[in-house]
Amino acid sequence: MASRYRVLAWRVIPLAGLAAAFVLAALAGYASTLGLALPVLGLFVLMAVVFACVWHADVIAHRTGEPYGTLVLTVAVTVIEVALILSIMLAGEGKPTLARETVFSVIMVVCNGVVGLCLILGGLRYGEQGFRLPGASAYLIVLMPLATLTLILPTYTTSTPGPFYNTSQLVFVSLVTIILYAVFLYVQTVRHRDYFLSDLGGASDDHAPPSQRQLWESVALLLVGLVAVVLLAKGVAGSIEKTVVAIGAPTEAVGLLVALLVLLPETVAALRSARRNELQKSLNLALGSSLATIGLTIPAVALLAINLDQRLELGVDMNDTALLALTFAVSIVTFAGGRTNILPGFVHLVLFAVFVFMVFVP
Repeated sequence: MASRYRVLAWRVIPLAGLAAAFVLAALAGYASTLGLALPVLGLFVLMAVVFACVWHADVIAHRTGEPYGTLVLTVAVTVIEVALILSIMLAGEGKPTLARETVFSVIMVVCNGVVGLCLILGGLRYGEQGFRLPGASAYLIVLMPLATLTLILPTYTTSTPGPFYNTSQLVFVSLVTIILYAVFLYVQTVRHRDYFLSDLGGASDDHAPPSQRQLWESVALLLVGLVAVVLLAKGVAGSIEKTVVAIGAPTEAVGLLVALLVLLPETVAALRSARRNELQKSLNLALGSSLATIGLTIPAVALLAINLDQRLELGVDMNDTALLALTFAVSIVTFAGGRTNILPGFVHLVLFAVFVFMVFVP
């Protein structure tokens, strides 16, 4: 009975979230009177809709199978992330560093935080866990050049002073990013799909696949939920900025909070898979979200910046460059043997703790 009510709630929440988005937009003129009630309510509704979207993405994943399932989830989460970033960039005077801070935060959260927790959780329960080495290598071989092109190289170009690309460089890098991500998707879903399949083949799933009707119902509600998230994002963006200012945190914390907000449902899904001894699925979710973040977010933000004639600060400083290089070096060692235990998990978690500490104590 409880399960039936939960399923009903996930079906109603996207529709309720869309209605709430229009109501909150109508009440925006009374924001000064309502105080914090409006942004807090918007954040609560947004979180509920985000988890509902993830649930429907999981239904689609169950029906379509791997690796399409995790791809649906990562794309859905990335759409939510892009909506938040664009909303914050368009608010007030704009934030030219937000895309850089969010993309860098996503890489750190995923490659160190989520991966570390998955390796520790799985290692404590099973001792060692296996994964498909070609799949992990495919993620890393695309993620490293994409991160370098979008986060490191802008600092060293000379056409424009500072950590910026000029317009032609930004267009070229965005095009290369899209092409490389598209090739990766072709490899993941068509050419070498077996690289990304769990060794268990989904045997641990005790539930029957959803029917065709349930599949299309979830597709429709997922689209409704994503529209609601985009509409709610503007109000939530303002509340995130106010929270950062209220606690006296540096502006880089905005990108970290956005990354944590959008990655929370995906993190839960990855940890659940690791607990079921499906580490490959956890890696598909974690590393796939990093690739989708760069492959979809950077071109979208670049297009907005060019249309608005707004400078987009992408290059990270030397501290972040060193941390990014260390993360990739440790990841290469972690995923070099095809099996993991708790030791690399704790190493990744320490790197994540260093990243968070450096955000507040640069």
